[in-house]
Amino acid sequence: MGIAFLAPDESMLTTARKVLAPSHGDIAIHLGLLSGGVTVAKELVAGGTEIIVTRGGTAAAIRSAGLAVSVVEVPITGFDLIRAVAKARAYGGRIAVVAFPSMVFGISCLGPILGVDLRDYIFGSEFEAEANVQRAFADGADVVVGGVITVKIAARHSRPAVFIESGAEGIIQAAEEAKRLAHARKLEKVKTGLFKTVLDNAYEGVISVDHDGRVTVFNPVAQRITGIGEPAAIGRSITELWPQLRLADVLRTGRDDLGQLLRIKDKRILCNKIPIIVSGQTAGAVANLQDVSKIQQMEERIRREIYASGHVAAFTFDDVLGNTPVIENTVRMAKDFAATQSAVLILGETGTGKEVFAQSIHNYSPRAGGPFVAVNCAALPSQILESELFGYVGGAFTGAAKGGRPGLFEVAHRGTIFLDEIAEMDLPTQGKLLRVLQEKKVMRLGSDKVIPVDVRVIAATNRTLKQMVAENAFRADLYYRLNVLRLRIPPLRERVADIPVYARHFLARYAATAGRGLTFTPGALSVLASYPWPGNIRELENTVERIAVVCREGTVTDAAVAQMLADEQESAIQTFVRENESEEIKKALAAARGKYGEAAKMLGMSRSTLWRKLKKFSGR
Repeated sequence: MGIAFLAPDESMLTTARKVLAPSHGDIAIHLGLLSGGVTVAKELVAGGTEIIVTRGGTAAAIRSAGLAVSVVEVPITGFDLIRAVAKARAYGGRIAVVAFPSMVFGISCLGPILGVDLRDYIFGSEFEAEANVQRAFADGADVVVGGVITVKIAARHSRPAVFIESGAEGIIQAAEEAKRLAHARKLEKVKTGLFKTVLDNAYEGVISVDHDGRVTVFNPVAQRITGIGEPAAIGRSITELWPQLRLADVLRTGRDDLGQLLRIKDKRILCNKIPIIVSGQTAGAVANLQDVSKIQQMEERIRREIYASGHVAAFTFDDVLGNTPVIENTVRMAKDFAATQSAVLILGETGTGKEVFAQSIHNYSPRAGGPFVAVNCAALPSQILESELFGYVGGAFTGAAKGGRPGLFEVAHRGTIFLDEIAEMDLPTQGKLLRVLQEKKVMRLGSDKVIPVDVRVIAATNRTLKQMVAENAFRADLYYRLNVLRLRIPPLRERVADIPVYARHFLARYAATAGRGLTFTPGALSVLASYPWPGNIRELENTVERIAVVCREGTVTDAAVAQMLADEQESAIQTFVRENESEEIKKALAAARGKYGEAAKMLGMSRSTLWRKLKKFSGR
């Protein structure tokens, strides 16, 4: 930061150079008196000088000129005054002080001390100096004491005068003060620059006003939102500039005004206004403006990057194997559904690959960049399922996380939520799900605030929902809301030609995992194709995985496959019989009110046989 010393005469110029050279050599030294000093000061300011050190009238003249420069005045010390008065005594005892007031503050008290008659003739500008010098001599002064201008006027009238010289002490003091000022201004510039950088690069619009309601800050985002440029805003009354903002109300009340929604052209703006309080008084106010669409975009990004972590669809239509007409038609229809935003209901038996189709539809849709959230409605109790789907606030129920938790509908925002086994959802939760689908908003448990969500719903079931609707086991309104686009996944028995394709695919995967080289013989593939596969693709995959573990190197024969399927059928039959027999025993015991003898008679078996079967069932 540039500092310059402006000496009013050659004597001070010489003194300043001598005094400042050792420790303040970076201060430039120039000659300039009064109005002439102002001319020099203008040139210095134009060259980058920000602080000028000078004294008396020159300092006053530069301040009056309104230059963009700070002025540090060289003080006249008590030693300077004593030295000047002591010199003046040589001309007589009546001494007139003719000077600017800042130069001779406190000089009158020296009269009694030094045994002289001191009189003040103070002037405010150089143009008053002539009259004051003449009046002093007219009043009987023997000598005048003052600055350069006083000495020059006295010399022109051939009258004695003593110059009040600034000693080394005053010059050093002024230089150090200028350095302190420069450092303070540098720190202030850093703060101002930081403040401006923050405001200029903020995502929100910022408008601030002073205590009179005049605009002091109008950052670029505020300009973009309002369409008003900064030059047209700064210094204007905010009430005239933008009356709808009502920022003057905050100045008047000294209270926050949060959450105001404004409409500017085609934009919806969220506005928060707060007062600036200094020492208990309202010194101004600040308005923060946020484009609602930007807030929504930021929410979407947060949901996608934080909440939706791990909710990704891995399968695509390339993972749907087979080339039979029935599966090709199913894939073609699913691709057509993917291009829409409508709800999809996927129907199919257990193990047909309903989630594979759900993920493929998501990845083939415009929502592919968003999250894919899968929920098994049969895996969770109804109370837990509700909190998982819709979220909850802290303290909503015993065991709830302190800060609450977003629901899976929020997590799936701008993406897809897959509700598997939708038929297992209880009726109260169905009602809440219906409201979300209708209103496209969720309300967390324990909260009264609604959260907008943009989610596509894909539901799946292996049950006949229409029959459940007729039996009042499933809400009809929810069924029709979900059943906009219906996709039926064919079971393996309807696409027998695709069974070998899946079998070879699974064998290659699991044999590689087991470190074995295995292939199916044509006969083995025929045996696999002849099996009904009630568990569909999932059952076929499990069976092939067992084959890859049990069989050794080489080919997998039809005999090996037949044995594996026979074991599979026997196990399935045994399980079926066991489960049904267990159910019959439970019914008999209930009918006999827990009396084992009566229950055994109902079942046509002895009491000991009943005990043996109960023991076997309980040990499973």
